[in-house]
Amino acid sequence: MSHIVIVGAGECGARAAFALREKGFEGEITLIGAEPHLPYERPPLSKDGLVAAEPPKYVAGPERYEEARITVVTGVAVEAIDRRRKAVLLGGGRAIDYDRLLLATGARPRALPDMSENAARIRMLRTHADALAIRGALAPGRKLAIVGGGFIGLELAATARKIGADVVLIEGLPRVLSRGVPQEIADVVAERHRQEGVEIVCGGRIAALEADNGGARVLFADGTSRLADLIVVGIGAVPNTELAEAAGLLIENGIAVDETLRTSDPDIYAAGDCCSFPLTHYEGRRVRLEAWRNAQDQGTLVAANLTGAGEPLTSVPWFWSDQYELTLQIAGLAEGAATTVRRDLTDGAFILFHLDGEGRLIAASGIGPGNAVARDIRLAEMLIAAGSRPDPAALSSPETKLKKLLAA
Repeated sequence: MSHIVIVGAGECGARAAFALREKGFEGEITLIGAEPHLPYERPPLSKDGLVAAEPPKYVAGPERYEEARITVVTGVAVEAIDRRRKAVLLGGGRAIDYDRLLLATGARPRALPDMSENAARIRMLRTHADALAIRGALAPGRKLAIVGGGFIGLELAATARKIGADVVLIEGLPRVLSRGVPQEIADVVAERHRQEGVEIVCGGRIAALEADNGGARVLFADGTSRLADLIVVGIGAVPNTELAEAAGLLIENGIAVDETLRTSDPDIYAAGDCCSFPLTHYEGRRVRLEAWRNAQDQGTLVAANLTGAGEPLTSVPWFWSDQYELTLQIAGLAEGAATTVRRDLTDGAFILFHLDGEGRLIAASGIGPGNAVARDIRLAEMLIAAGSRPDPAALSSPETKLKKLLAA
């Protein structure tokens, strides 16, 4: 009987394990994670999960793993992959043999140079333990300095204001959300944060972070500084590729996989935040995505391919973020857009449609309260997947139903 081993007990690894059973795989499944918890969802860590400081939101309870005959090994790090023996090596000399191996090792927060990982007042946010430590330091009137104006930093700022902490957000680039989010939408987000009392400092070059028992300090290159009770650094993520690299697998901005998520070893696959892959709808452009939807989609697809399906990845990238009452959603990748068309909806919501030089829709970016943009972004995602070249005038008109363009 064959044995599939999954290294990485996060959203992607857990999704793949259950999908294997759903697709009829009857062999052994072992899911290995370094954290002491069962697989849990990470998006709540910067949102409501941080406010409540409750246990993680588990992907599934222990009974479901038992029912699905999935062996879960928690609190154990895989130290090496022996490709010749086809085994993963754990601490204490233990080895687990595999027939097929899935690497779903995820990513870790990017640290600033010379940043100490042991400073209680300087933190990063990736795990449930990180969230608990940050929550324990936040209270009304406490001062939080956030380094990084991406999704994590801004979501954390919104959550900290809900708790009542004073927040300064520091972004080294000229604006927040500079990676993949149009400026029109970034400006709306920034203004909403300012309305809530968040101080946003853009273009600040950080020279050092300091901390002691009395507090923490952000030192800028111009000699100025900011005091805080806690500093949280959120400047992106680094894929966890060390295991794969040591095993001799091809690395290219992550563990390099083909359109079926297979690595350079035919018996090893990779999925989720740790891998880079070619995008079908973007002429095979190789990307690495750090997104909840991507982890889910790839977990399901790789399960099929671990059992020999050979199905290509065809999903369109999708991102979302909740901040205050606003929800931001993006489908596709706007890089390379030649034309942008705006559609205004109700309650101040709007969507930007991005078309390439040939008129093909390649991305849609929307923002508004609650689910105001959700339906249209979903339809735009379908238009992108279909390679549609919609009339820009129709895209800009709220009276024109996107579903009608999809049927055209």
